[in-house]
Amino acid sequence: MKLHLANPRNSYTLTGYGTGYLAVNGIRYEHPLIVTPDAPPVPWLVATISSLSAETTGLLLAESAEIVIIGTGQTQIFPDPAQLRPLIDAKIGLEIMNTPAACRTYNVLVGEGRRVLAAIFLP
Repeated sequence: MKLHLANPRNSYTLTGYGTGYLAVNGIRYEHPLIVTPDAPPVPWLVATISSLSAETTGLLLAESAEIVIIGTGQTQIFPDPAQLRPLIDAKIGLEIMNTPAACRTYNVLVGEGRRVLAAIFLP
């Protein structure tokens, strides 16, 4: 599916997703990503939601986001709260949703000028 969003500030937005890929500003990626509005996307070195850990979620704190969205793939899967503890302890807003919903939500928050980070697994 292709997503379209007016992007006057040249932010990095999720412009598409499908089986085995994500697209940011029209560039296709075939691995999980960390996406923020102000920097090019970077690979998320977590292969699947089941391999998520407190250490890997703790790395997301470096981006100073006010909201973190985790896209869990084609279906919504809630990780063990212990895996999310660094974000919870830092009092960062946290949303867990399937990847299509995470892409849409991320783009809306970017459009509102929010400091958001999306950690997205492939659908």
